[in-house]
Amino acid sequence: MPLQQQLFGQLPSGTAVHLLTLTNSHGVTVQLMNYGAAIVAIHTPDRDGRMADITLGFDSLSGYLDPERNSYFGCVVGRYANRIAGGQFVLNGVTYQLAVNEGGINHLHGGQRGFDKVLWDYAVAEADGAASVAFSYLSPDGEEHYPGNLRVDVTYTLTDTNALRIYYRARSDKDTILNLTNHTYFNLSGAETILDHELLINADAFTPVNSARIPTGEVRPVEGTPFDFRRPTPIGARIHQPDEQLQHGHGYDHNFVINGTPGTLRLAAIVHEPSSGRILEVHTTEPGLQLYSGNFLRGALGRAGRRYGRHSGFCLETQHFPDSPHHPHFPSVVLKAGELFESRTEFIFGVQHAHHG
Repeated sequence: MPLQQQLFGQLPSGTAVHLLTLTNSHGVTVQLMNYGAAIVAIHTPDRDGRMADITLGFDSLSGYLDPERNSYFGCVVGRYANRIAGGQFVLNGVTYQLAVNEGGINHLHGGQRGFDKVLWDYAVAEADGAASVAFSYLSPDGEEHYPGNLRVDVTYTLTDTNALRIYYRARSDKDTILNLTNHTYFNLSGAETILDHELLINADAFTPVNSARIPTGEVRPVEGTPFDFRRPTPIGARIHQPDEQLQHGHGYDHNFVINGTPGTLRLAAIVHEPSSGRILEVHTTEPGLQLYSGNFLRGALGRAGRRYGRHSGFCLETQHFPDSPHHPHFPSVVLKAGELFESRTEFIFGVQHAHHG
């Protein structure tokens, strides 16, 4: 059975939320739900073939509905992922004021009720033995003060090559801004922290931020900084260095400028976890990748009785750059009326077997 559906819980309104399980021929499973079009769990084998969940999440819907516990676990983020300074942007001469839902300073992850907090429609399909779920949501004109009726489709497909493909499409009837991502927290070993995970990021530059974690507009080479992940480096190797950027982010919470041509599917990152042998590769068409090292996780009770403390998971959010409306030299986040927005991200799950000898 490549695809199973079951009840996951009910919203306060009484509406049912469903859990959808994709399974491939290798026994890799991806669990999704239509609340937030979210990844709930991903089970992959370690080097000894033992299956385990490599994401952070909750056993039941109630965890996802609790704002004290849920830090955007697994969800699709929109309309604008990451931050917009002051919650303001100007489009076609009109100033739009969005919610400032991060410390009363920034607009974060789509506002008070972003795409992570809505119920998506869904359809299931199977093609070439690969199971997929297509989520769709119509965000009405003026929702969270964004212009345009925006139709968004997010399709997850699990292949027999152990790739989870995420395909985003969107269209608006008015010019608007858009920045979509997935906010899954990964931990490839189940250890207390992810600081031993070895990370490679295919980026020669990153976008430094100010103390409010808003880009300054500079595109800075990673050379000679704690942000140089061009060779595999443990996430925790330099995270405590006395670096102003690490202080602003309370760790890593920064956008990297992925090498290569935006719009083409290319390598963004590779994570290797030495104790389990698990590997996660990220490929994307997006221009940027936000590395977030779980700096603000505060010990919420998660799946199977685990407490999610600081650095217990990391996110690799493929995206356009934060605060792009205020930085004309950043890739544009404007979606023109009637134009099709398309974006692809692939998570590929692998394993490195131990070298004997």
